[in-house]
Order: sequence, then structure tokens, then C-alpha cells
Amino acid sequence: MTDTSAVGQAFGSANGNSQVRLAENFEMFLTLLTEQMKNQDPLSPLDSTQFVDQLVSFSSVEQQIASNQNLESLLVIQSAAAQGASIGFLGRMATVDSPQTALTEGQAEWSYTLPDQSTQTELVVRDATGRVVARLEGETDPGRHTLSWDGTDGSGNALDDGLYTLTVNALDAEGETMSSSVSSTARVTGVDLSGSEVIIEMGQLRVPLSSIRALREGAAV
Repeated sequence: MTDTSAVGQAFGSANGNSQVRLAENFEMFLTLLTEQMKNQDPLSPLDSTQFVDQLVSFSSVEQQIASNQNLESLLVIQSAAAQGASIGFLGRMATVDSPQTALTEGQAEWSYTLPDQSTQTELVVRDATGRVVARLEGETDPGRHTLSWDGTDGSGNALDDGLYTLTVNALDAEGETMSSSVSSTARVTGVDLSGSEVIIEMGQLRVPLSSIRALREGAAV
């Protein structure tokens, strides 16, 4: 998303300068045209085709500037609408394109998609330092699957809240690793409107608004 004030200043400045230059050039053109008409040879008048072509060019530039102003207004409206709508995300569960998710009070959730049947699927969870903290058995059928993790390591010890990353190691019939997509789901805890794009905060995870793929009502707390 684009920051409203930044868009307004950038486009406003550009359009304002363009209008000033267009007005100055058009005024000079009319002055020259008037002087040429006054001093032309009556027996060999100036060709009016060139003047008409230049007038058409000025008209085209003026229309382009007007189009830019309309686009500026649409961008400002779109940005304001996106910022207003994002406030309504607070407290809801959002699914985003990210292998990272925030473990909160012993709960973390990912989704992963297998393109084909897998002979073996291993789900590897790593902490913020990259250390493997859990290895889990995953689904083998093609399609979308959900992993709800309780935040415990291989020994059953509860891990601290924070960011964790899921890696899916799935093997096809030839024993080759198949590609898989991973997304995460967490509660929206904040919305940052200070930058050029709206940032959604999900615990310690920060993602751009454009990465959100689904929203649902959060469980009662």
C-alpha cells in the first residue's frame, strides 16, 4: 500500500510543475504565433497546419496532466480505504504467505501444500536462531494440510514464545524432494501505518498487508 501523504506530495508537486511549464510554453507559443501573423507576407501566408499540430500537442499534454491528477486522487482514496480496512483485522486470525509464525502461549499454526502424493513427509520446526527444535511426521496426500504445533520440542519441553519457521521435507516416488508451499496463521495483534505500506503485526511476525491470504474470526479469549 502507499502512504497517503507521500502520494499526495509526490503527485501534487509533479502535476503542479507540469501545469506551470505547460502554461508558460503555451503563452510563449501564442505570443510567437501572434507576432508571426502580424509580420507575415500577405502574398505568402504562413502554413496554418503547423500551428494546428502544435495546438493539438498542447491539448494532449493538458489531458495527460488531468489524467495524472485523477490517478493521484484514486491512489489516495485506495490507500485511505486500505488503511481503514486494516484496522478491522485486529484480533482476527490471519493466514499469510510466510514459513514463519509466532508461537503464542503454546500455540502455533502453519499450512502446507503438497503438489503430489508423497512417500514420506517430515516437518522441521526451527527457532529464530535456525536451531531445529522439533521434527514431526507430516501428511503424504496431495493438497493443503494444517499443522497445529503445541510449542514443545522433541523431549516434550515447552519452548518460549517467539518466531519459529517450518520447513517441509517431502519425497516423491523417485525419492526426490518435491516443492511445497508454506503459510502461517496467527492472531493480528497490531497494524503499523507509519510506512509506505501497511504492515500487519502478528505477535513478533511483521508482514505486508499484501501477503495476507485469508482472515477468520479469532477464538474467544
